[in-house]
Parts: sequence; C-alpha cells; structure tokens
Amino acid sequence: MTAIAELSTANAPDRGKPLEFTRNIGIAAHIDAGKTTTTERILYYSGVVHKIGEVHEGTAVTDWMEQERERGITITSAAISCQWTTKDGPYTGVEQRINIIDTPGHVDFTAEVERSLRVLDGAVAVFCAVAGVQPQSETVWRQMDKYHVPRMAFINKMDRTGADFYSAVNSIKEKLGGNAHPIYLPIGAEDQLKGIVDLVCMRAAIYDPSDPSGVAFNWEEIPADMVEQAEAYRESLIEALADFDDTLASKYLEGKELEADDIKRAIRTATLSLKFIGVIPGSAFKNKGVQMLMDAVVDYLPCPLDLPPMKAYDDVDGDKEIDIVPDDSAKVAGLAFKLWSDPYVGKLVFCRLYSGTLKKGDVLYNPRTRKKERVSRLMVLKADAREDIEVAHSGDIFAIVGVKNVVTGDTLSEMGAGLVLEPPSFPEPVISMSIEPNTKADQEKLSLGLQRLSEEDPTFKVSSDEETGQTIVSGMGELHLEIIRDRLFREFKVEARSGKPQIAYRETINQAADGEGKFVRQSGGRGQYGHAVIKIEPNEKGKGIEVVSEIVGGAIPREFIKPTIDGITEAARNGTVAGYPVIDFKARIVDGSFHDVDSSEAAFKMAGIFAFKDAMAKADPALLEPIMSVEVTSPEEHQGDVVGDLNRRRGQIQAMETKNNVAIINAFVPLEAMFGYATDVRSLTKGRASYSMTPSHFEQVPRSVLNTIVETSSRAPARS
Repeated sequence: MTAIAELSTANAPDRGKPLEFTRNIGIAAHIDAGKTTTTERILYYSGVVHKIGEVHEGTAVTDWMEQERERGITITSAAISCQWTTKDGPYTGVEQRINIIDTPGHVDFTAEVERSLRVLDGAVAVFCAVAGVQPQSETVWRQMDKYHVPRMAFINKMDRTGADFYSAVNSIKEKLGGNAHPIYLPIGAEDQLKGIVDLVCMRAAIYDPSDPSGVAFNWEEIPADMVEQAEAYRESLIEALADFDDTLASKYLEGKELEADDIKRAIRTATLSLKFIGVIPGSAFKNKGVQMLMDAVVDYLPCPLDLPPMKAYDDVDGDKEIDIVPDDSAKVAGLAFKLWSDPYVGKLVFCRLYSGTLKKGDVLYNPRTRKKERVSRLMVLKADAREDIEVAHSGDIFAIVGVKNVVTGDTLSEMGAGLVLEPPSFPEPVISMSIEPNTKADQEKLSLGLQRLSEEDPTFKVSSDEETGQTIVSGMGELHLEIIRDRLFREFKVEARSGKPQIAYRETINQAADGEGKFVRQSGGRGQYGHAVIKIEPNEKGKGIEVVSEIVGGAIPREFIKPTIDGITEAARNGTVAGYPVIDFKARIVDGSFHDVDSSEAAFKMAGIFAFKDAMAKADPALLEPIMSVEVTSPEEHQGDVVGDLNRRRGQIQAMETKNNVAIINAFVPLEAMFGYATDVRSLTKGRASYSMTPSHFEQVPRSVLNTIVETSSRAPARS
C-alpha cells in the first residue's frame, strides 16, 4: 500500500488532498435495498451532518428534490463529499477525501447510474439480506462490468425478518458470477443483530445497546460459539486471496503467521483486479456495519492512481488511442457527465477531471462543437448545497458554471490537447406520450422546459409528430414520464395535458426479399430520374441496420449511392406494418439505372425509399413489442392470484421460488400489458406485494393482438 512518504509526483504542491487519499465511489443497487439510507449514515459518521436523515421521513440529504422526498425514492444521482479517517491499517490517522454518488435504483432512471459509473473509480453494491440479488441488482452489476469498476458488496437490512447473510453471498456467486467472500461476519441477525466479526484482524465489534446511533461499539474477543465458523471463513478468504498475492500465498503455504496488513494488501490487489468481491454485512437503518464499510472503502477501493490509464481518442484521427493518466501538471482533460438546471446559478455541468488543473476563468475547448467555453465558477456540490472553489485538480468531481454549448458526454479539454474521451452510452426509450400546453401562454414555457429536461436526461427524448403536429415525449417508463410532467409543472410552471402513454414498438422482417424503386417526373424542362434495385434480409437480433452498396460497372454513379442509402434508412424509420421504426435488417443495393441529365440526389433518395417499401412488403414484415423482465415478491398465500394475473397479461412465467413464506415470481411480460400494474398487484395482495420491472428484449406481437395495436397506432401519434 502507498506509504505517506511516497506520494506521487502527479500531485500539485497546492493540492488539498493528494490523489492517494482520494476515493470516488458510487453506491448502487436494486430499488429499496437501502442505498440512500447507507449514504445518510456515512454522512453522519463522517461529520457532514449532525442529525441522521431518513428516507421515509423525507429528511435524507441526498434525496433533496421535492418528488424524491414525497415518494421516498431516489430520482437523480446526488454527489456529496466527506472526510474519513481509519483507526488502524496502512492509512491509520490519515484523513481521506471520499466523493460519493448515491444513484437511483428504479430502472426508469438507469441513465443516472450509467453516467455515474462511467466517471467513478470504485463502487459499493448494496444488497438486501432478505432478497439477495434482485433484477435491478443484475442491471447495475452489468453496468459496473461495462465500465470495469472495482467493487465491494454491502449486505444491508440484516435487522429484517428473514435476513440471511450467507444466502445473500451465495446469490452474488450464483446469479452474478461474482467471486464473493465475506471479510466480516454478522453476529446474530434480525432483532438479535449485536455486532460484526472482523475476519482480517480476528476480533468482534459489539455495539453498545444503550447508543442507538451506532457510534459506540467495543472491539472484543470473538464470541466462543462463532470462533470455529470465523476461522473457517478466514481460511476460505485467505485461500481465495492467494490467487492474487504471491507474498501472501508463500507465507500461507509455509505455514507462517499472516499479519492483518498482509491480508489487507491482498484484498486490495484482488479487488482492483475486478475478480474478487469483499462482502460486509450490516444494517444501515439500525446503524450497524457502516463504519466498517467506510474503512473498507479506504483500504480496498482504488484511488485515481490505482486504475489503468483512461482511454481517449485523437480529435483528428479517431482510431488513434491516447492514454490519460491522473497528473495535475498535465493538460486539462475532463468529461461532462451530467447537466442540471439550477434556479439560482443556471446551467450546472458536472465534470470529472481526468488530468490537469482547472481554475476559475480558464477557457476550455469542446471537440464536438469545435468551440471554446469559459469557466466562470467552479463548485463542489453536497447534494443541493454548493461550495465555490478556486481550483479543481485531476481526479476531482465538481460542477462548472458558465459553459453553454455542452451536452452529456462532451469532452472538455485544454486548447491543443487534441483528444476526445469516450462518453457513457444510454438505452433507447421504450414508452412515449403526447403532451400539449393548456394555453397559448404555456406553449413557450413548455418548449423551454422540454429542451432543458432533454439536455439533462439523455434517455428523455422530445419529437414532433408530422401528421398531427403534437409534441411527443419518450422515456424509460411510466414513472419516468410522470416525474418529467411533474417537473414541468413545479419548475417551469407549465400547465399541460398528456395523452395515454404509447409503446415504442419496432418492426422487422422474417425473410429475404427484392425491391425496386423508380422515381420519374417529367414536367417540361429538366425532369427527375432515379432507379434502384435492392435486396433485404433479416439481420442478427440486436445487430441493427446495415446498408451496403454492391453496385459494379456504374449502374448507379458513385455520387448517387449515398442518397440511395439515405433513402433506405429514412424509409426504415416508418415501417409498413404500423409505421414504427424497422430494426435488424441488412439491405444491399444491387442494381439500378440513371439518366445523364435528369438524375439527381433527390431522385435517388426517393428511389431508395420506394425500393425499401417495396421490398419490406414482400419480406414477411412483423411488429415487435418490448418485453419486460418482471419480478413480483408476494406473500405465499397470494401466489396463485399473482401468477393467474400475469398469465392474463400474456406473461411467461420463468421461475418461482419461496423464501420464508414469501413467493418470488419471475416472468417475461409485454410492456403493453403492464400499465397500471402497481395498483392491480396491490389490490390482489391486499397491499403486501411489490414488484420490479426492467426492459429485457423485443418479441414478435401475436397475430391475435396485432390488429388491435395497428388500429390503435393509426389513431395515436406515438413514433419513436
């Protein structure tokens, strides 16, 4: 581990906290696993707040939006900084700066998790001790894998009835394929949760029952009835770590005594390899285990210097890779990962600085717009509180005020840096609805509000229906659109009506076909002539659209190939079944003809459109609908009712299991059948069931349902 005397030369002399003592972490999990409650305890124990905030009371610091406090859910990721000092180990007595982002658990706000994980160095995955791995846990885990984020697991809610730490650890291994090993064990569970066994130092933290805040606990001998179990789990932990640390492996094989620092070093090495997950039990709500989690964050999660260089690409030669390493003296390179409209200071751009030192008043360059942007203010945010700073260093997460033409994913660099950082990627919206202002006066406010909200949220799209002139908004789910509508009313004072949500259907083809398109117009003088022959065939699922030219011998001149391709891709935006976008097909332009005088780009674009429509009509076109992965947790006595209701909704039951008199039902259900499900499932189970829903895949609409959807879509302006 880094000794205090060995600080990197990458640190600027005036830097407050060296890079070695900086941690940028995210807290991510399934809905209601306890992310925000865990964050609140961290803020309390680190001295940022002096009273513990509670989600259910609407007093959580990081849930600062009105909608979050009313609903008891996290909607937007909140960044907050705190200081933490460990009391033993290699960092004893060294104050660390920990930047935390608390992310939403609801799938409708998955963009918040995506962009946060893109800029973080490490993460804490929170799991419920009763439910273990849940559907959104899997989504979050995949996002962590995508951005190669080292992580630890916190098994929360050990105070709940039915809590089972060991079952939760096994579910991480089985469902997520994680090499998970406890580094602490719980002493008791449910209402008997008394403390935690530290497997590294082989000691027990026993909480003082007279101090409900959890600040007071004593390190004691491990309870006699747990010594054998603790030794077995420690042995298993050391065997797992031997694969990552040769020094520890040698000592272990030679039978030498292992020091706590040997094991800590090995856990850190293993965690940074992305092939080991240290697991900690606790109950954030009952104030147990959070201090151990924070010590583990400092000891095992990476500082910016521990990670491989960030990959960037040359601004001119997009294929040339450039390595970016944290260094305060290097050229400035940062990524704008989030935008937020603040009522007091205007547009805030959240940024992660990967290299260099940025000062107030500096000028930045945006390679996307090829324009300069001046930084008027720099801020560190503590949820909705702001603190002005004069300078930001590499590794810092902060907000910029003053830049204008910036969107999520933009690189902000020093002039002459000549690089572009890879932006986060976001899923496509699955649901749409029309929205109209109540009065003419509201029209301008609505346009401004929608523009601002779409800038902030990459999964929220605004479009206009050409046939009806209506404004269409698209998002990740009913709740997402409901929150957008609520924000328009509260923040932008817009009174608006909304239509019934519409599904973002897709179309595809089931067989290969030929198509011919001819566009001929003669009206005196120069005419119009374009002629294209194409072949289309199904593409692999998820492969998207491929359009290629196989023209030889000049049947279509080179300058007219691109307009023909443009015509095909434009025609694919509105399929022949119900007018929805066509996906997963390959089109080949194989022949055509032209006129020396009358041919033009516009004529060949129209020929491409006609050829695609002709081919698709012969290619056995099909309508696809989004299928959701649904998990319902219900008391066992209502299992039959829940399954029967899912079957009525065209659901396909995938798995059912029972834990502690609670039935967990997994099913694939069409999104179209899930409107209003929250109310229905509560009615069926007397309010005792809960469910979660994540997008899974597209499937062909059954013929029995197709006519209804086609008729509805011909009347509704939903196209996305």
